[in-house]
Amino acid sequence: MSERNTDPDAIGRRIARARKLRGLTQQQLADRAHCSKSLIAQVERGHKPASQALIAAAGRALRVETAELTGQPYRTEKPREDLMRSAVPELRRTLLAWDLPDEDVEPRPFDALQREVKRASKLGRDAHYGRLGEMLPALLEELNVAAHTAPAADAAPLYGLLSEAYTGVTAIAYALGYFDLRSLAMERVERAARESGDPLRVARTRWQRSTLFLASASYDKGATLLDRVRQDIGEDVSRMDGPTLSVYGAAHLRSAIFSARMPNAGAAWAHIDEAREAARLLGEDANHYGLEFGPSNVAIHEVAVAVEMYEGTEAVRRASRINLPATVAPVRLGHYYIDLARGWLYHGDRARALKTLYMARQAAPQQTRNHPQVRETVRMLVELERRRPKSLSGFASWLGLP
Repeated sequence: MSERNTDPDAIGRRIARARKLRGLTQQQLADRAHCSKSLIAQVERGHKPASQALIAAAGRALRVETAELTGQPYRTEKPREDLMRSAVPELRRTLLAWDLPDEDVEPRPFDALQREVKRASKLGRDAHYGRLGEMLPALLEELNVAAHTAPAADAAPLYGLLSEAYTGVTAIAYALGYFDLRSLAMERVERAARESGDPLRVARTRWQRSTLFLASASYDKGATLLDRVRQDIGEDVSRMDGPTLSVYGAAHLRSAIFSARMPNAGAAWAHIDEAREAARLLGEDANHYGLEFGPSNVAIHEVAVAVEMYEGTEAVRRASRINLPATVAPVRLGHYYIDLARGWLYHGDRARALKTLYMARQAAPQQTRNHPQVRETVRMLVELERRRPKSLSGFASWLGLP
């Protein structure tokens, strides 16, 4: 089998370098990552894209950070990406000073702060991370002062706002690939949620924390955490209100992804069925605690589960039954098209894969440009196309790929 993966920044080449540096054979890495030697060989040679599951498993087996394999954060000359990255140092300083409120800051009234947090949440929902990064440091400082100086009876709702605002930092950190910042932000999200005294917000925070276990291939720990979330909420969906159904259903959707990564197809689809029932009872798409849970999100996760298990034809089949409403958040739509593009690639339709990537770009450009799976898909398309069409060259150039 010829080696055609000549891009030194490709994930397959990065995995190969890290493996050789540690003196491991492809078989030894495959044994540690719980996959086949054939998959390792195909990814290293550029014959197959590296999935998120393989990246996480290889990182754990090789004892390297995920960013070392993905090459994140990506550097481009695009002004908006520079705006996103330039916010990171100040965001980091703000997170570190969580218990040192600035005495010179005079916080606005609760209603004004609530409006600002809603505006920040909408920027995250729309995947406008550059603008979100601009506003968050000052807003977080103001919320921190407000929460620390408020009378005990008034502090809980302010901590709820602070927890929601900290979530914006996790979104930026995830989009750019700053995994250490993401972990730090998650600690702040969880602490503020507990101070809010809202059990559902705490449960939502634990759901969010589970993504850290996805990135580190700690699937058993992540699955256990999500089991506890559902146990604490209760299993009788007939007695749940809308917000509770959203947290409960979202936990099942995340569990479906964990099961698909393991892989345990039966458990993955069982979790999808449980989430679908919760969405049926909810009756419509909702955005309780920023979860965007409802029938549309269940359908989106059906495609994601199939893609996680390399079942491209199944992903395409399920996508053919989906008619997403215009109200779906751009950040969700972007993820959906990124997954579906991989589904089309696994299915063998390269033209549809590229077309779907353009749809992701239209829905959420900053998210799409910074997503490792987009780069993997485009690299694979470039390798497979003997005569690269202008549309593919243009997309690769937009990503900053050779």
